[in-house]
Amino acid sequence: MNDSPATVNVVMPKLGLTMTEATLVAWHVIDGDEVTKGEPLFTLETEKTSLEIEATVSGTLSITTPEGETVPVQHVIGTITPHGNDALPTPHAPYADALLQATPKARQLARVRGVSLAGRTGSGPRKMVVAADVEAMDTLAPAPVTVPAPHTVSPVARRLAEQRGVDLAAVQGTGPRGRIVRADVEAAAASQALSEDHSETSVPLAGLRAVIAERLEASWRERPQVAIVSEVDATALVSAREQLNAELDVKVSYNAFLAAAVARALVEHPQLNVHLTETGLHHLTSVDIGIAVDTPRGLLVPIVRRADRLGLPAIHAEITDLAQRAIAGTLLPSELEGGSFTITNLGMYEIELFTPIINPPQSAILGVGSIVQKPVVIDGAVEIRDRMTLSLVFDHRVVDGAPAARFLQRIKRLIERPMVLALPAGTERN
Repeated sequence: MNDSPATVNVVMPKLGLTMTEATLVAWHVIDGDEVTKGEPLFTLETEKTSLEIEATVSGTLSITTPEGETVPVQHVIGTITPHGNDALPTPHAPYADALLQATPKARQLARVRGVSLAGRTGSGPRKMVVAADVEAMDTLAPAPVTVPAPHTVSPVARRLAEQRGVDLAAVQGTGPRGRIVRADVEAAAASQALSEDHSETSVPLAGLRAVIAERLEASWRERPQVAIVSEVDATALVSAREQLNAELDVKVSYNAFLAAAVARALVEHPQLNVHLTETGLHHLTSVDIGIAVDTPRGLLVPIVRRADRLGLPAIHAEITDLAQRAIAGTLLPSELEGGSFTITNLGMYEIELFTPIINPPQSAILGVGSIVQKPVVIDGAVEIRDRMTLSLVFDHRVVDGAPAARFLQRIKRLIERPMVLALPAGTERN
């Protein structure tokens, strides 16, 4: 892979099975600069996520691909000339191992506060170090005084600002460590244009928004989607969550309970745990639940793998970590691929009922509304109960109405008896 024994290629890494190219959003060092192994080198962006890539060896950087270019995976974008007896570079894959040790947010916070993560065991999924762990380390030992990095602007962003007359002093950077990148200047230029001219404008779909539009259009066009709705008594769910959270240091979300219930129901109703492919029905052996997350770049659906094998606290930790990294734009593409089923919850926006669109190649999706107190007749008497509406949208080519209704009924029963989720599957009384 090296041009010569003394030169190490910097390549665009392949982050997932379906990834074929990526955009080089920003270099964090300048051509000819000295870099240190492990420090942020550049940020890449795919249609679904962005990620900061670290230097794999110390030495002098030579940049061959400028910011803003979209290149194939494994394409050489620069070289590093190592110094002296520096160790040979580790393959570009270890960024995945590093993420298993600590989340990007935790690693960035550790750099800012001067905290070493070496040998640390975290409280996140798979003992991953999360931001809260770094903050706890910081309170145990005073962090060294650090001088904030100077405000930086990528070369592409600087040239674009000059061309469009954008004052960089008024631009808020969204790149790594607050760096101003091309997208920031484009947004500032668009805002400036709107303030100067209130006439109608047309903005083309691009990036993640274009991907979402294309996938939803295809899903609606290709799938006969049927929605069924059920109102659930969530009184026991609200009470169980309050009791559980009183015993834990973290607060388990309603989405964790919902994911656990859906995972249990999918195990018992495997006809919903399928993908319809060109060759026929593909029955999945793993129950992987997607949780829809609203991000600044658009809707993303990270996947909680093998949710049927996780307890409520573990599911909650996975959902929290994935959602934080989805919002930060640091998810790996592999964390967004596949999935058995998607849950999308608009309850926090006071939406009681909606019918979502299936997330391909999945065969069903559950829409969750807000929990609302309503008067309900129970045994001839009126009581005030917590009620929640669930809407199941399913692909009618894959499953008929009655099996889908039984699946939704099972989710309803699990939510109304949430303590069952603490028992092994199949052990509760009917």
